[in-house]
Formats: sequence, structure tokens, C-alpha cells
Amino acid sequence: MTTSVFINPPTVLEWRPMTRRTSPKLSDVARSAGVSLATASRALSDQVPVRLETRQRVRDAANMLGYMPHGAARALATRRSRTVGAVFPPVDNPIFAAATQALARELAAAGFTLLLATHEYDPGGELEATRALLERGVDGLVLIGMDHDPALFDLIARSGVPYEITWSLDPSGHHHCVGVAHRIASVRITQHLLDLGHREFAVIAGFTAHNDRARERLDGVRAALAGRGIELPVARVVETEFSVPGGRRAFIELRARDPGFTALVCSNDLLALGALTECIRRGIAVPEEISIAGFDDIDMAAEVTPALTTVHVPAADIGRIAAERMLARLAGREVARLEEVRAELVIRQSTGRARG
Repeated sequence: MTTSVFINPPTVLEWRPMTRRTSPKLSDVARSAGVSLATASRALSDQVPVRLETRQRVRDAANMLGYMPHGAARALATRRSRTVGAVFPPVDNPIFAAATQALARELAAAGFTLLLATHEYDPGGELEATRALLERGVDGLVLIGMDHDPALFDLIARSGVPYEITWSLDPSGHHHCVGVAHRIASVRITQHLLDLGHREFAVIAGFTAHNDRARERLDGVRAALAGRGIELPVARVVETEFSVPGGRRAFIELRARDPGFTALVCSNDLLALGALTECIRRGIAVPEEISIAGFDDIDMAAEVTPALTTVHVPAADIGRIAAERMLARLAGREVARLEEVRAELVIRQSTGRARG
């Protein structure tokens, strides 16, 4: 069974029972067990030798009182809290949900709990979320992407906690990371459309500020087009939030600006599904009039009509591998700095040959 706890910056939300009783303290446990405060603390720490009879008496008292050791305090005493923190963008995006589930499952199998904090692609919010997790005594951190406030890595370095960056790759080798080559995958899907005879392109991109994945995907489109001597006009690029409504609004804006494009590349499947929905509403045939391509290969991409051509990003594999790498490092084993997970082109019915 997977275990995860959600933390929303800057405050930490904790479940508390609906009761007026105050939580028992360690001093209450010590008094009930008839031992000193120091002995009670040692008895509740598996890492410190205590007579078996004394340890059992203290634990019985703790169970009777409903005492729960504070995570950060226990981490200081034992050097381990058996928790790993993850700081993710909104997990309502299906691609992040799949990675989170795999990450939590793999950690739980090793006896670790996942503490999850989220932010709205906001470096400041991410910094505060990370600080909150470190204050709770996490043993390791999992982050997404290469764009972070410089203060974030200073904070982590001072804590001495290992971290894994997911989704992105750091060619400099400075950071431990597992992810995909977004630019290369974006070049590949754009070349697919070029090979179908398309020359008039438009792009619906995620906001590129503070998001290296969105930038690399947009750069990949531009690079593939430049390789065929085609320039992507500024008017044919719209940045928006990663959502189906965002994709619909961006498509409407593109059609108002410059309706002559026959190929539309979207930075993720949610944006592509939004554009596809608007095409259906307007009676625009896909792919006969406009070919649409997405990125990520969420489950819905294969279920819509026409099914969406996209790039398959193995989100669950990224989450699982990140957990395996973190567990290995916490156990004192070395892992490669960089681990690439291949993103594959998936050709379906939403792309076809250019008209005329």
C-alpha cells in the first residue's frame, strides 16, 4: 500500500482528531512509564540500546496515551525519519499523478513515506515548500526540472540531504537526475509532421518562464523547422497554462492571429486535447485540415477521436527510477549522475498528410 502526505506551502497541513484534548507529550509518556525523560526518548529510538523491559514499558505507555514521536525530532535522534519529500508542480496534470503514484509505491515498499508538496511553477513557492519538508526531517528530496531559485540548492546543501531531479537531464553532470531529452523528442515529432508535407506550423506552448521542459519542447520545434529552412513566426506561438481550457483559448487566439497553419504542435496532451475540442466545435476536420500533435501520452490521448499523435513519456518509470536511485543513495550506494529514460514517438490518427 502506498503512503503519501500532501503539504501545501507555505503552511503545513496536518490531520488532527476532532477533540479538545491536547496531544500527549514525551514527558507524559515518561511519567506514565516511571522513567526519566531521557530514558523515554532513548526507548522510543530503535538506534539506542535500552533494556528490553524498559523499552516495552515505555512503548506500552506511549500506545496507551496515543503519543506520536515528532518526525523532525526523531530524525535528529536517529539520523533517519524514513520519509522522502517531493516538490512537484500541480499534480492534477495526469502525467505528474502517474509519476507520484509510482514514486510513493516504490518508497512504501522499502518502508518510506512520501511527503508531497506542490507549487504553481513558482520558484518562491517551491523554495518555501522545500524548506517545510526539510524542517520535517525528510531523508531525501525529489524535485522536477532544472529551473529553480538558486537559494534552493544552497538550502539543500546546508541540510546535507540528497536530492534527485526528475523529468529533466543535466548535461553538466552537477545534479543527480532522471528524465527525458525534451528537445530531441520535440524535434522528432516536428520532423514527423514535416515528413507529412506540412510547412505552415503553429505551436501552443506551456509558459516557458521557470519551466525548462516547456522551453526545450518549443526550442525543439524551432530547431526542426530551421533544419528544413522554415521559420516559426512569432504570431504562431501562444504560451498558456497546461490545461484543456488553456489549449482551447490558445487555439482560438492562433486562429484569430494567423489562420493559415496546417500543423499544430502542442507542448503537452492537455493543450492538444483543448485544441482538438475547439476544432470539433468549429467543424474543422482533424487531420484533413489541421494535424495536431501532443506530448506526454496520457491515457486520454489514445481514447479520443481522432486518437492523438504524441510523444510517450514514461512517467511511472521516472517516478519508480527516482525512488530506486534515492533508496540506493540513502543506503550508501553510488548511482550514475544522469539516467535518461527514452521518450518515444507515438503516431495515431490526429496527424496526416498536408492538404493540397
